Amino acid sequence: MPVTHTRPRKLSRTIAFTGRVFRVERDRVRLSNGRTTTLDIVRHRGSVVLIPQPSPDEVILIRQFRYAIGRWIWELPAGTLDAGETARTAARRECEEEIGLTPGGIRKVGAFYPTPGFCDERMFYYVCSDFKKPERPVAQDLDEQIEPRSFSLRRLRALIARGDIADMKTVVGLGLLGR
Repeated sequence: MPVTHTRPRKLSRTIAFTGRVFRVERDRVRLSNGRTTTLDIVRHRGSVVLIPQPSPDEVILIRQFRYAIGRWIWELPAGTLDAGETARTAARRECEEEIGLTPGGIRKVGAFYPTPGFCDERMFYYVCSDFKKPERPVAQDLDEQIEPRSFSLRRLRALIARGDIADMKTVVGLGLLGR
């Protein structure tokens, strides 16, 4: 049977949950094949993922505890866009908050939906460079304990190959460097 390319029709919507970072909507929809189903959708403002490069051959990662998976991991710095904030502005802010440096150069290298099956979050990737110490240190978010560290690209490739870097946004971001 051929697939029709018509959009499902929303019949109703309820808000199942509203939190600090996202909202969950429950939609009752009629599919193009006539069937009716319920879809739970996570609505998210979007986020930025930073690829901080103090030099062409190194990247700064952060180590933090991720409660959802119960372990400490190394990952690229990232954060949610504030309401009304552009991705570029968020990239500068997150860079200062998470690695304590202000980027002079910010270059967008991609934007992707990490889990489009149930979430509308879009991740905007930026290479950051030409760092300076901010005039006034920026406070980290209260719920974060972050340790930044610089790694060579060679070491990062080895960590990914061994499975020591398990964060998808980090693997994608490092792949965007094209080396």
